[in-house]
Amino acid sequence: MTEPHEPHPDSDSAFAHLGLWDAVSIIVGIVVGTAIFKTPQNVFANVHGPWLGLGCWLLGGVLALIGSLCYAELATTYPRMGGDYVYLTRAFGRWVGFLFGWAQLTVILTGSIGAMAYAFGDYAVTLFGWDAKHSVWLAVGSVVVLTGLNLFGVVFGKAVQNLLTGIKVLGLGAIVVAGFAWGTDASWAAQTGMEGPGFGLAMVFVLYAYGGWNDAAFVAAEVRHRHRNMPLALLLGTGGITVIYLLINAALLWGLGFEGVRASRAPAADVARLAFGTWGAKGISLLVMASALGAINGLIFTGSRIYVSLGADHRVFAWLGRWNVQRGTPVRSLLTQSAIALLLILIVGTQLGRDCVDRGMTVILLSPLPWDKYFGGFDTLVAATAPVFWGFFLLTGYSMMILRAIDHDIRRPFSAPLYPLEPILFCGMCHFMLFSAIEYAQGLSLLGLVPLAVGLPLYLFSQWSGNSQAARPPGS
Repeated sequence: MTEPHEPHPDSDSAFAHLGLWDAVSIIVGIVVGTAIFKTPQNVFANVHGPWLGLGCWLLGGVLALIGSLCYAELATTYPRMGGDYVYLTRAFGRWVGFLFGWAQLTVILTGSIGAMAYAFGDYAVTLFGWDAKHSVWLAVGSVVVLTGLNLFGVVFGKAVQNLLTGIKVLGLGAIVVAGFAWGTDASWAAQTGMEGPGFGLAMVFVLYAYGGWNDAAFVAAEVRHRHRNMPLALLLGTGGITVIYLLINAALLWGLGFEGVRASRAPAADVARLAFGTWGAKGISLLVMASALGAINGLIFTGSRIYVSLGADHRVFAWLGRWNVQRGTPVRSLLTQSAIALLLILIVGTQLGRDCVDRGMTVILLSPLPWDKYFGGFDTLVAATAPVFWGFFLLTGYSMMILRAIDHDIRRPFSAPLYPLEPILFCGMCHFMLFSAIEYAQGLSLLGLVPLAVGLPLYLFSQWSGNSQAARPPGS
């Protein structure tokens, strides 16, 4: 736990190292990972025509903007480090906040870090022609290196994030230019499309591609002039991502045509190959790798801040709350987060890891997990963590309405302009995604739910032993 004489990032303005564009860079870096290179084919394969597909991407952006309005209000009203952890604790009680922090540490954020690390490894082995079994070790290496860079301090960590985000935005711009310069609208206009399985499934892939914009709330306490910059960062970040996604998908349609995008397993690479030949396709692989690294770094940076608040409130995790004043970073949180992410990577990426999990399942009288239904570590970790992620995301939406009621007299530097429309629409989106995630994950959801179940007795033990502090007031 942070010692009394130590300055703490929640209350000391000296910790506000992040400016507006740093926060925007974090949002873009996390959201624009590998999904935009994987999901266009899935989206257009499930709709009747190109305009409906673009409409799905626009609707996804609108829903993300609505969500950002909710988070802008929450992040400025309760600017304490930890984001959702703070809102859930205040709205539902300490046990829900504890479970959220525990889930982030053991399932959600560490699983997302592992998934992005696998995306990096998968593209690296493809680009260099290495054996696929090396992907797991490349994933491990990416997490170790980026965690190490963040250990140098917040200034170094944000510089790495800004660099990686800049690289990916330039690369995405090249795809847009290639699609419009070398394609023809005839290939788009001539296609009407065949009936796909459904608009709903298309939206699942769209909303997955937009996921992660809310993570900037975890570092609200480190943002300068947070009452102004946090709403701007959330709105500029999600708005900018919406524009990027619409331009990318329009360029893919212009370059390959509607049926061409539906048939392509790697539409961005195919557009680059059309414009620049084989080297263009290789350049896309490098771009995807840079995008994955940017997402990993953003998740490592923001995620470690949750555990600082968790450690400050619950002494069972007090050791996670220590803050290195000289470096401006939570060293123990970074190391612990990295260790668990590496464990998840090794569990899903090695036969020994999968066998150990299955033996553990049989010990607690549960069936072995359906590993064979998912291709590779990326798909496995996304499927396993999605139900827990969307469940807590839904609770955050409800927390906004609860906090409006119980803290009706508190000052709100930013208020959602159409309240209660924003949280109602946001919760509706989360309900849809939660049910879709459960259906997709099936038995693999146990990989995320079992650690969550362990968190409840851990919280009860913490309360019983008297090792928890009194709840801190919001925004303290």
